[in-house]
Amino acid sequence: MALAGFRQLVRGVLSARCIGAAVTVLRPSHRYLCSQSSALHPSYVPKTSISEPPWPKIELPDSIEEAQQHKELVKNVNNLIATGQFGRLFAVVHFASKQWKVTNEDLVLINGIVEAQCGDRIRLEKVLLVGSDNFTLVGKPLLGKDLVRVEATVVEKTDSHPKINMKFWRRHRHQKKKIIITPQTILRINTIEIAPVLS
Repeated sequence: MALAGFRQLVRGVLSARCIGAAVTVLRPSHRYLCSQSSALHPSYVPKTSISEPPWPKIELPDSIEEAQQHKELVKNVNNLIATGQFGRLFAVVHFASKQWKVTNEDLVLINGIVEAQCGDRIRLEKVLLVGSDNFTLVGKPLLGKDLVRVEATVVEKTDSHPKINMKFWRRHRHQKKKIIITPQTILRINTIEIAPVLS
């Protein structure tokens, strides 16, 4: 349809002998072509953020290539662990309803009671993440107990400084004073150990 309209347009231009006639011939044909082009694509959707997301499409690698990359990565991490060239380890530990980022010889102040005596050595079992300068192991959501071992010692069990909560109602001779003291426990992180071989 569009090709036939274009041929008619060329014939009209060639047959016209003056410029004014050519312009009059061009205008209706141009309108005809535009209406035809819009009628040919009724399902055309303009490119917007709704029709297509603004970020580029992510092409996932093949499963075979991904398995090979995983094997190479595990091999490199095992070599680093075997030679001991991974540097200082850090860990993210879930303890006392909070997450703590700890390294060796860190002191952790916990607001609450820990069921252990001063000097006792405890193991922090909920380890979310372990890393060093060259690699990071992330749990889903926790790392296995046989993979990572984080140990700490209870250094001190004490109370916090007193917080005074004062309520006063003026011109009514009403005042209420409350002193809040919470127990605290101080832990020292002794060691962060990682398994010699990753599976």
